[in-house]
Amino acid sequence: MAKHDYNKDDIRQMAKDENVKFLRLMFTDLFGTIKNVEVPISQLEKLLDNKLMFDGSSIDGFVRIEESDMYLYPDLSTWMIFPWSSERGKIARVICEVYTPDKEPFEGDPRNNLIRVLDDMKKAGFTSFNIGPEPEFFLFKMDENGKPTTTLNDQGSYFDMAPMDLGENCRREIVLTLEEMGFDVEAAHHEVAPGQHEIDFKYADALEAADNIQTFKLVVKTVARKYGLYATFMPKPLAGINGSGMHINMSLFHNDGNAFYDKKGELELSKDAYYFLGGLLTHARSFTAICNPTVNSYKRLVPGYEAPVYVAWSGSNRSPLIRVPSSRGLSTRLELRSVDPTANPYLAIAAILEAGLDGLRNKIEPTESVDRNIYRMDEEEREENHITNLPDTLHNALKDLETDTVMRKAMGSHLFQSFVEAKNLEYNAYRTQVSKWERDQYMELY
Repeated sequence: MAKHDYNKDDIRQMAKDENVKFLRLMFTDLFGTIKNVEVPISQLEKLLDNKLMFDGSSIDGFVRIEESDMYLYPDLSTWMIFPWSSERGKIARVICEVYTPDKEPFEGDPRNNLIRVLDDMKKAGFTSFNIGPEPEFFLFKMDENGKPTTTLNDQGSYFDMAPMDLGENCRREIVLTLEEMGFDVEAAHHEVAPGQHEIDFKYADALEAADNIQTFKLVVKTVARKYGLYATFMPKPLAGINGSGMHINMSLFHNDGNAFYDKKGELELSKDAYYFLGGLLTHARSFTAICNPTVNSYKRLVPGYEAPVYVAWSGSNRSPLIRVPSSRGLSTRLELRSVDPTANPYLAIAAILEAGLDGLRNKIEPTESVDRNIYRMDEEEREENHITNLPDTLHNALKDLETDTVMRKAMGSHLFQSFVEAKNLEYNAYRTQVSKWERDQYMELY
């Protein structure tokens, strides 16, 4: 989406010209859930003056009761009018930052946290961190109560064409809606699993990319409902087929262009690219809890379904955690393949960037690249190649996260503590459940 330098007068004019009747003020909680405060257009002046308040005590991971009143400061560049409207006029959305009653950026706001980490990056001499996300999702049929079923809407597979791909009309409308909203959609296709789709949009700087991911999820779910379908970003809704990932393509820029590119370097990659990669590999196990934050995330990260399981990198094959796509010049980038769409994009991008910056600060050399299929290696071969495993449960991922001071820095202590606490509770709630698999496996046997 193109960034707009709107000022207050531009906003007033657009609201008037387009008959905007409601403002949807969006921000994101600890878990990456989009929160909306909807107000009538009569509140526009209050919003533009940073005087609009809301009660933060009910928001996950936000605040204790005694500091519940928070301010919403609009980022005017995110003003956008939704292409769908109600009979009562149009709805415009603005993404906001959360501020405390003392008018300070609230540390528990994941977007504020990403802004803070990007400031660190600028102090280190870089101008921008570009992110190109590749989010996948499933389309399921809904029952008569509007609840999702586990019935897929098609039996199509990778890059399939209609009539197999019944989701195609829905996907086409999602793309058209995104384009109407200013997204630059690069590709949209059916994925490997039945009912699974991927839409890739053009890279943007980190903050805008995180905003785009959140807007994207909203659009996908809204359009799918129009077709009587339920779109889910759950990483592994069904056993036995591929899960949904959200590969993150990243590149770091400085005044002279792409900091990862060096025509004379090995693989035409710069020293900075290798140090950044070294940082990613070093902290990979500990940022897994942030990039794969649900119990279900670890049902996707298993061998045999194209998702990465091992900490390694490659310039050619697709089994490792980090791949270096073949484009060079301005398009030189690293692709992190473990991230899934349940990740809070503001936290995940902050963690990835901080890991890379740590590699740059400490000149961390990456391990050798692995250019053959890791799934075919035995444990001994993997050890010889210094390949470790990603954590296999949320519990183990949290243990790795808790020991990493760089990740604590990436999240700031407020978000870090809230996150670890909430996710441990989530895992413990899961641990006490008994699944159908266990009953089928053990009930009659014992």
